[in-house]
Amino acid sequence: MIYDKNVEVARHERLIAKGSCRLDLDHCLEALIRKPGAFPGPRVLEQARSAGKFTPVHDAWWAQARTVHGERDRTRALIEVLLLNRHLAHEHVVACLATALRAGALTADAVALEARKAAQTEDEPTGGASIPAAPGQTSATVTSLHARRLAHLPPGTRPLPSVTPYDQLL
Repeated sequence: MIYDKNVEVARHERLIAKGSCRLDLDHCLEALIRKPGAFPGPRVLEQARSAGKFTPVHDAWWAQARTVHGERDRTRALIEVLLLNRHLAHEHVVACLATALRAGALTADAVALEARKAAQTEDEPTGGASIPAAPGQTSATVTSLHARRLAHLPPGTRPLPSVTPYDQLL
């Protein structure tokens, strides 16, 4: 345990083997967002995999993002997804990462939006009724941020614009 005055600021597991090292992927993320080429360090990634913090879903999303974003930007997007674990439950992030992968939404913003929606629906009490998927639609849909914002706006009352006054100019 590490203390600052009387406040515990960090807790690390005790390592028994001489010369052993425990690396935490979360501690490296701020530096890696600036230098994403340093990310795939085998030791820290292997320890994150064994701890369950870096799942096969992460690997699949990361590999698929290469085709869309390229090497550097796909790693930066993955780091942004990993930073979500600081504010959202790991289960939500992994589940929404899988949903985004199935839907082809390979951006960190899409994963963040879906994970926040999942966390929000978990916090809200439900009456036990689930919302069925529309016909021909799977449950692996990702809502765009624009559509989500528009859904919460009140209906417009202004009439549609008309171009008939401009016809007189012709």
